[in-house]
Amino acid sequence: MNGEENNRVQIRQRTRLPDFLQSVNLKYVKLGYHYLISHLLTLCLIPLMSVIVVEASRLSLDDVHQLWLQLQYNLVSFIVFSVVLVFGSTVYIMTRPRSVYLLDYSCYLPPSHLKVKYQQFMEHSELTGDFDESSLEFQRKILERSGLGEETCVPEAMHYLPPRPSMAAAREEAEQVMFGALDKLFANTNVKPRDIGILVVNCSLFNPTPSLSAMIINKYKLRGNIRSFNLGGMGCSAGVIAIDLAKDMLQVHRNSYAVVVSTENITQNWYFGNKKSMLIPNCLFRVGGAAVLLSNRSVDRRRSKYKLVHVVRTHCGANDKAFKCVYQEQDDNGKTGVSLSKDLMAIAGGALKTNITTLGPLVLPISEQILFFVTLVAKKLFNAKIKPYIPDFKLAFDHFCIHAGGRAVIDELEKNLQLLPVHAEASRMTLHRFGNTSSSSIWYELAYTEAKGRMRKGNRVWQIAFGSGFKCNSAVWVALRNVKPSPNNPWEDCIHRYPVQLNL
Repeated sequence: MNGEENNRVQIRQRTRLPDFLQSVNLKYVKLGYHYLISHLLTLCLIPLMSVIVVEASRLSLDDVHQLWLQLQYNLVSFIVFSVVLVFGSTVYIMTRPRSVYLLDYSCYLPPSHLKVKYQQFMEHSELTGDFDESSLEFQRKILERSGLGEETCVPEAMHYLPPRPSMAAAREEAEQVMFGALDKLFANTNVKPRDIGILVVNCSLFNPTPSLSAMIINKYKLRGNIRSFNLGGMGCSAGVIAIDLAKDMLQVHRNSYAVVVSTENITQNWYFGNKKSMLIPNCLFRVGGAAVLLSNRSVDRRRSKYKLVHVVRTHCGANDKAFKCVYQEQDDNGKTGVSLSKDLMAIAGGALKTNITTLGPLVLPISEQILFFVTLVAKKLFNAKIKPYIPDFKLAFDHFCIHAGGRAVIDELEKNLQLLPVHAEASRMTLHRFGNTSSSSIWYELAYTEAKGRMRKGNRVWQIAFGSGFKCNSAVWVALRNVKPSPNNPWEDCIHRYPVQLNL
């Protein structure tokens, strides 16, 4: 009996259906679903086109002749139709948005003597005599948890004892950063400065007279009819705002080059007080800047790196908490600094949610949009406990340039967008090597991806930046070729050491 029972058990096991949840890799099922939905229109058109081709192949010469005679009898209708078609095509061609191409960009690489190590930073802070013991300990903890490495740079004036944050020193920092990036940009692209028709400069905290844009015009002797703009007080997301402004200008002015310069000035904006919320920027912000060359000339497509696809801007300034979460002010002792609210991450999360709600339909495959919509409807109608479906932005983008505002910012976006460590690698390594360089950080991150040899033709890049106000801005680019790093890439002397293991 035992033998017969064993045989029956073995027969039942052989005839039982397999456990599909265990035997089928659901990842491939989801990929198949996305492919089917994304190509649904094509799959439907193929049978229709096949029918049209078959029917057309059955037409005889007499059938074609009869069709021609019918067109002759309706000559007026045919002419009107042709005129409308030509006129409509002309209007479409004349009014459609012009493509904006990114020929190249360059990031400023500070000289090695401006580097500041943890120990040097703390010893210097202690020797200034401006910080009490509690503030020094607070800065030490911020540095240890910040994600910054030992090679970030502070301006020349902050290396002196006591520091020398003068107007002249601030101008010198601005010139070194902006001119250093622009010199490399013009050298790499062989574009003459006098060919530039549009100039946009953004720097939040340093706005001298004459402006920073005027300093560039004077240095490079740009032409007299240049359209120049100087954006101030717009925070770390101003780099994307500057790109958006340049894009709009390129829609108006044909056959033009536009240069965008994004930077931040630290010299006169170091905080020498003891208010904790105002000490954080001292520990995070470092010297940096980037210059970007854009064009709307179709002949430049062949030699360009990227094409601008979308810019989506979100402003939450109508909310009082959002407006004051990054706020320049004086402390009780009259010392000026930038205060960061404890609600910053929550406000940034809300701004990101609003931004991706607008961006999602523009970039996500239709399969993801259907899943999101169905889940939303089910949650509203049937069960409020159903978790909202988080779209998989990895299906829309190949590379992510998350503003290197701090470790917490990168952690939150990696978690909320369900990204893999490799997607946040460029942001973490940029924070480690260069610190928070404000609006230019997204360009150091793109340079990291290029230096690693990961940028392939057709890859999509998502640049995400946050800034005071409070703002969340996104720029989407598509690579026009396999992009190699340009000469003097800021990572070329150290990319072999990255990624590094972070002990956080």
